[in-house]
Amino acid sequence: MFLGLDVGQGEHHAVGLAPTGKRLHDATLPNTEPKLRALFDKLAQHGPPLVVVDQPAAIGALPVAVVRAAGHQVAYLPGPAMRRIADLYPGRAKPDARDAFVIADAARTLPHTLRTVDVGDDALAELDVLVGFDDDLASEAEGILDAHPLAGVLISMPGIGVRTAARTPLEIGDASGFASSGHLAAYAGIAPVTRSSGTSIKGEHPARTGNRKLKRAFFLAAFAALHDPTSRAYYDRKRAEGKKHNATLIRLARRRCDVLYAMLRNRTHYLHSAEAVPASVAA
Repeated sequence: MFLGLDVGQGEHHAVGLAPTGKRLHDATLPNTEPKLRALFDKLAQHGPPLVVVDQPAAIGALPVAVVRAAGHQVAYLPGPAMRRIADLYPGRAKPDARDAFVIADAARTLPHTLRTVDVGDDALAELDVLVGFDDDLASEAEGILDAHPLAGVLISMPGIGVRTAARTPLEIGDASGFASSGHLAAYAGIAPVTRSSGTSIKGEHPARTGNRKLKRAFFLAAFAALHDPTSRAYYDRKRAEGKKHNATLIRLARRRCDVLYAMLRNRTHYLHSAEAVPASVAA
């Protein structure tokens, strides 16, 4: 079952849903260990609970700790994702009750929007603040990023620096919530869309939907990767075919998404293509 917690300072609001969407619980929940543990154990009678909070640190720290101590699964729904999802739910329920329901239902129907709460999440919480700051904070972000288990994997890919490496896990976690690289590309808004009118096909165009922050990060990383021989060769080939600069970068970002997805899935570093190695070196 899925339990959404809209966390608060003195009390939370908890909504529990069965896999079918049936509401199993909907009430305020005092922020005390005995009350938290009692509710988690009670709802566990309906099946292994997945407890999802909207804040894994600060006021959400106690529920997370109690969930872990009880041996249940815990995750969190980032604020930006929650705000986008909440727009899909009509109604005039109390804000905390509505938010708790949105969290629980997102866990039930949109599992790829959730983020795991693990040893790297303290680093993610700090990175979420640092990502939007100016370049003079990049050195501070580097130290925090190093604490995240996926840092080495991400940084190994040409074009990915501190900001993109920070933004990627903030938006998609370890990418395990996506069934394929195509699903990830569609979520990021870098999958080309074919537009048609009647029987006339008007060609491919960049998607106008998707996660804008992630799309920007992938786009900028593709641009920064043009110093890499493999990326540059692909870019030059598409430009020679008549593709425009931005359209080519989106195509390059989509191509790189396949590689990044495999890297995150397998926890492996980027491998430079043998064709990118100069002949004198290869020999």
